Amino acid sequence: MRAGTRLTRVVATATAIALAATACGGGDDDTGGVGAATAADGNEIVRASWGDPQNPLEPANTNEVQGGKVLDMIFRGLKRYNPDTGEAEDAVAESIETEDQQTFTVTIEEGWTFQDGTPVTSHSFVDAWNYGANIENTQVNSYFFQFIEGYENVHPGDEGDSPTADSMSGLEIIDDRTFDVTLSEPFSLWPETLGYNAYAPLPQAFFDDHDAWLEQPIGNGPYMIDSYSRSQSMNLVRYEDYAGDDEAQNDGVELRVYTDNNTAYTDLQAGNLDIVDDIPASQLINAEDDLGDRYINEPAGIIQTISFPLYDEAWQGEDMARVRQGLSMAINREEITERIFFGTRTPATDYTSPVLQEAGGYQEGLCGEFCEYDPDRARELIEEGGGLPGGEVTLSSNVDTGSHRQWMDAACNSINNVLGDTGACTVNPVPTFADYRNQITDREMTGMFRTGWQMDYPLIQNFLQPLYYTDASSNDSEYTSEEFDRLVNEANAAEDPDEAIDTFQEAQEVLIRDMPSIPLWYQNGTAGYSENVSNVQLNPFSVPVYTEITVD
Repeated sequence: MRAGTRLTRVVATATAIALAATACGGGDDDTGGVGAATAADGNEIVRASWGDPQNPLEPANTNEVQGGKVLDMIFRGLKRYNPDTGEAEDAVAESIETEDQQTFTVTIEEGWTFQDGTPVTSHSFVDAWNYGANIENTQVNSYFFQFIEGYENVHPGDEGDSPTADSMSGLEIIDDRTFDVTLSEPFSLWPETLGYNAYAPLPQAFFDDHDAWLEQPIGNGPYMIDSYSRSQSMNLVRYEDYAGDDEAQNDGVELRVYTDNNTAYTDLQAGNLDIVDDIPASQLINAEDDLGDRYINEPAGIIQTISFPLYDEAWQGEDMARVRQGLSMAINREEITERIFFGTRTPATDYTSPVLQEAGGYQEGLCGEFCEYDPDRARELIEEGGGLPGGEVTLSSNVDTGSHRQWMDAACNSINNVLGDTGACTVNPVPTFADYRNQITDREMTGMFRTGWQMDYPLIQNFLQPLYYTDASSNDSEYTSEEFDRLVNEANAAEDPDEAIDTFQEAQEVLIRDMPSIPLWYQNGTAGYSENVSNVQLNPFSVPVYTEITVD
C-alpha cells in the first residue's frame, strides 16, 4: 500500500498510542490495546463489542452485520442513511438526476479524499462497481449491480461461463466528477439504494495491490483501520481529513471480539467495555434495572427467519411447501418472544419490518394462518406433505451472538410438542458466526437454519429481492420462482411508489404460499452503554452511530 503523507502521520500517532498502552480486554500489546489508552493517555477511544466478519472487508464482498459495521465506519458512498429516520441523503453525491427513471447523471461533490490522500472521482465508483459485478472476482454482493445495463456481459448467468466484457456498458464517465448510469429497465427507487456498502468507491490502491489493500483497507469514511487481530480486536482511528458533515466526535473505536455476549455484558457492567449492541436474552429482564437510561430498546429493520435448503431434493416440491407451512404453525412465537426476549421481539406476520410503516411496505397480518400457532393444523399440513424428511429435522445457527441457542431450543421444543415426538426437531449449534456463514454459503445445510435479515436500506424491495429472487446474493435457500421474479421486476419498474409497493405485496403472497423461509419475529435493537460515554443511539439498522458517541 502506498500511503499518503496524511495517512502515515495519523497511523503513526495511533501506533505510538497503542504501543504505550497496556493489554486490555480482547487485545494485547501487539494488537494495539487502544482501549486502555483512554484512561492512560486521555485518548477518547470508544470500546465496543463485535464479532469477526465472515470475509475480508471488501464492500462488494460483505453481506453480514459484523463486517457491515466496519464498512459503515470506513466508507461513505453516494448516499448515506439518516441515523434518525433511515432516509437516504446525499453524501459523496452532489446530485443524482434523471428524466426517465432509467438513465441517471451522478455528480460528485468536491473535496472528498481517500485515506491515502488520493481524490474520490468518478473512476472510484465506476471501477469499483465494475469490479464488484465481474463474476471472476466472486463478490457476494455482485447481484446488486444487476440493474445496470451490461451486467450480464460481466456476470453471465450460466455457471462456468466467462465474461464477454471487462465493464458494464451502462457506466460512462463524463469527467472526474460526473458519470452516467443507464439501467437495463426503469427503476425509480434506484438512487435510494446507493447508501448500501456494495456501492462504495474504491481507491486506485485497491487495484494496484489488492492483497496489500485487504491487509489494511483504505476508505473515505470518518474512521480508518489502524490494526486488526482476528479473534481479538480491530482498532479504528478518526480520519482527520474526512469531507463529510458527520465527522467522528471521538478519537476512535476499539471493536473487541466476543464469542459470548454474556461476557460482553459482564464487561460492560464492570466498566471494561463502553458499548454492547447485543444484550443477551438471559439479561433482558434485568437490563433496565442494571443500566437505567443507558439501556436502549427500540424498533429496528431486522427480521428473524428460519430457512430451508431447497437445493436439497428432500425439501423440494409442492408437498414439502405444506410441510414448511406446518412447521411454521408449530412454532409458538408469542410464548418465545415473551418468555425469552421480554418485549424486545414481536411475532412476525409478513416478510418485512414495522419500521417500513412510514416508507410503505409493511403489512400486518399478511402471512395469515401460516404465522399463527395452531398445533392441530400444523400436524395436518405436515402429514399432508408426507412428513418430515427422514422423520426428523435439525435447526442450525451460530451461538456466539444473538442468544440464538435459547430460542432454538424453545422452537424445537414447540415443534416436538406439536408432533408428539421429542426427537423430531434437534438443535445444531455452530460455535461462531463466521463458521456458520461459511457452512451456509458452501450449501452444507440439510435441515432448517437461521437466516435473520438486517435491512441494507429502508425499502420493501430490500427485504424481498436480495433474499428470494433467483440467484440473488443472499438467497441462501436457492429458492426460485418465475412468478415471484416477475412481480419483483414489475415493482422495480413502476414509476408510482404506491404501485410498486402493491406489487411487492403480491410477491410476498407468493412467498407465503411457497414458504422458502418461516417468518419468526421482528427484532428490536437492544444495546447498553457505560457511564464513560454519552450521545449513544442506534440507527434504524440497529447499529450504534459511532461517530456521535463522545467519551466523558
